[in-house]
Amino acid sequence: MDGSVGAASDAGPPAYYRGNESSLVSALKTLLFFTILMVTLPIGLYFATKAYVFEGSMKMSSSDSYFYAAIVAVLAVHVVLALFVYVAWNEGTPKGKGKDD
Repeated sequence: MDGSVGAASDAGPPAYYRGNESSLVSALKTLLFFTILMVTLPIGLYFATKAYVFEGSMKMSSSDSYFYAAIVAVLAVHVVLALFVYVAWNEGTPKGKGKDD
């Protein structure tokens, strides 16, 4: 009786899980990419635009450059979020879908 239980448990993951492993890895890679992008892009743009664009090129005061650099960082957050939603929405669709066959 113990042998039949052991044989059933050695069968591996359930059938519904076997085909979804590559899509799970793909979804996690997408999530990791956009997480890193969400952290680095707004912060990098904030400091880059503050130092080089607003204070450097436009000769703004420090308090004004803080304000406008924060606006650039918020816009970057919205762009990354919109790109993530677009990629996540289209991730499960087949590549040929939508074309007239």
